[in-house]
Amino acid sequence: MALLEQPVSDVTELRQSIRAAGLKVTEQRLAVLGALQQNPHTSAEEIFARVGAVLRGSSPQAIYGILAAFTAAGLTRRFDPAGSPALFERRVGDNHHHLVCVSCGAIEDVDCVVGEAPCLTPSDTAGFTIFAAEVTFNGMCPRCQGQATPEPPA
Repeated sequence: MALLEQPVSDVTELRQSIRAAGLKVTEQRLAVLGALQQNPHTSAEEIFARVGAVLRGSSPQAIYGILAAFTAAGLTRRFDPAGSPALFERRVGDNHHHLVCVSCGAIEDVDCVVGEAPCLTPSDTAGFTIFAAEVTFNGMCPRCQGQATPEPPA
């Protein structure tokens, strides 16, 4: 669904989110945030493909810049699964984790492992103040489990 096809209330919410983060509202920023709203766990390249269909003249560099600004402002979260390009999502502020299928690449959110953020306590903080922990659970999704015998990667 293109940005212009989104309900007016959704576009209004996107505009308000961008303004509340202290950023200027532009058509490219609206398109990027709209693409992430509709497609969580999306790479910059995928976002560029979606935004390019709506806004001619968009560039990959512009998309990377917008995603960096959004991540710095707390509008998006960057997730770096092993063996995959960085992915971005709108779900922020709750320190959730991810389930990743090693067969098909499907990704699902999973709430905090135990307790409040940062969910895990390191054995030694080395003087750091810990505020978040990233955990990625690798396995096989139900669909892939039915198609093959799971063999964990070496």
